[in-house]
Amino acid sequence: MENESPTMEGTGQVVLLPEVQLWPRAESENTEDKPPVRVKAVQRDQLVMRPLEVEQLLGPEHPARAIWELVGQRDLRPFHKDIKAVEGKAGRPPHDPRLLISVWVYSYMQGIASGREIERRCAYDPAYMWLTGAEKVCAHTLTDYRATQGEPLKDLFIQVLAVMEKEGLVDLQQVTQDGTKISASAGADTFRRKKTVAEHLERARKRVKELSQGDEGENEARSQQALAAQKRGAQEKLERMEKALKEIEALEKKADDPEKVRVSTTDPDARVMKQSNNGYGPSYNAQFTTDAKKIVIVSVEVTQDSNDAGQLQPAMQRVEEEAGRAPQQVIADGSYTNRSNIVEMEQSHIDLIGPVPDGTAQKETLYQIRGVAQEFRPEAFALDAAKNCYTCPAGKSLPYKKKQVLPGQTKYTYQAAKADCQGCVHKPRCCAQSKNGRSLVRAEDSTEVKKFRAKMETEAAKEIYKKRGAVAEFPHLCIKERFGLRRFSLRGLTKVNLEGMWLALTFNVQQWIRLCWQPRQLQGV
Repeated sequence: MENESPTMEGTGQVVLLPEVQLWPRAESENTEDKPPVRVKAVQRDQLVMRPLEVEQLLGPEHPARAIWELVGQRDLRPFHKDIKAVEGKAGRPPHDPRLLISVWVYSYMQGIASGREIERRCAYDPAYMWLTGAEKVCAHTLTDYRATQGEPLKDLFIQVLAVMEKEGLVDLQQVTQDGTKISASAGADTFRRKKTVAEHLERARKRVKELSQGDEGENEARSQQALAAQKRGAQEKLERMEKALKEIEALEKKADDPEKVRVSTTDPDARVMKQSNNGYGPSYNAQFTTDAKKIVIVSVEVTQDSNDAGQLQPAMQRVEEEAGRAPQQVIADGSYTNRSNIVEMEQSHIDLIGPVPDGTAQKETLYQIRGVAQEFRPEAFALDAAKNCYTCPAGKSLPYKKKQVLPGQTKYTYQAAKADCQGCVHKPRCCAQSKNGRSLVRAEDSTEVKKFRAKMETEAAKEIYKKRGAVAEFPHLCIKERFGLRRFSLRGLTKVNLEGMWLALTFNVQQWIRLCWQPRQLQGV
């Protein structure tokens, strides 16, 4: 057969075909008489001792120098409250707060949020070697420091804002308010119901008791360091389970179906929120107030609430408390421009710019759910102002029933007689689901809301609103893309707020470097 290998006739042995040279090699000179070439070999089995001048590791324009300069010129005494080492007494001094702050700001700027990665880089990265003076900084020291400096860090954030205001980067004439969802340090599979959490809590209590009252021989067999680590881990788990159970009990009081309430056993404060990719996962809502002049964050707060509606007024209050005055104007998207916020901003003398609240889509959905036909929508009912009643398309009267005063709006309810609707042939298309007869609500906006609607119809207000995206979204983009933080490293609402403050501080320092420090370096100032 054609595919069989050729064999020697009568022997069965395979015949080897001659080598076929598809690409002929270029003819080369005869090298048989020449000695082999000699190259410099790589020697790795040796010790190299080199002089290191730490100050010369970085050029004068390196951002690490800018961070060191800015942090060093601030009042860092609030960071000294936990330092026990004092002059004239024994004891090992801790790392300088200036060093630890500068290292974390520089790390977040480089997209590094891991204490262990920072520790590794301290051994070879010129920027970290310069910041630390070529000394090793333990990962535990770094991570503990990041998670425990709440009030001092807030004070430093305000000090940096004061510097930026002096530089002309902040004036609070116009700010934006916006939120972004950042994933929590917890998996979706860590959410458990109350029964499971209670079981985990009981096991955690049992484990803590076992470790504290364990057999002495067993404890002696383990190193003191390992035993302390186990006790610490067990205690931390116990505290998480206790927190998770409290969170479930609090959520059950607000839930329509308490049996469906679940919380994360890893981070009980996290909540399931919709992400920008339309998926859902454990998250926090990070709220940023940004000065529009040069895009500087003037306030940050991380919340458990996925809805932005209730975050505007607290944000303006934070700005006023920290800066000493409220913004003159705030630009926000439609999630903030509800009637309550419109009234509150007017009363606070803050000019609110945003989309006009429009509930048309929600009303249409509600009518479809209730089976209200088009010919029986509210616009088909006639108002008799003199009698203060409505007349339905079938000629029946809906007299005034009650008034409800809400923030920014007053609602007047009109109710038809039950007997009129029960015997009406139009009931299936008018009020099929109502047992007491058709009702109608007439809503009247407050003076503040009417004023806001009129303002947002002007071209000037529309032009101002066009600035919102470029200003409000830029910090989100920078934090998630430039800093690479799409997931918090810390857990718990208090600690993620701390990390949010670190991020806001880093963003502002980066803006200061770009807008102030680098131009001065180029000018040789």
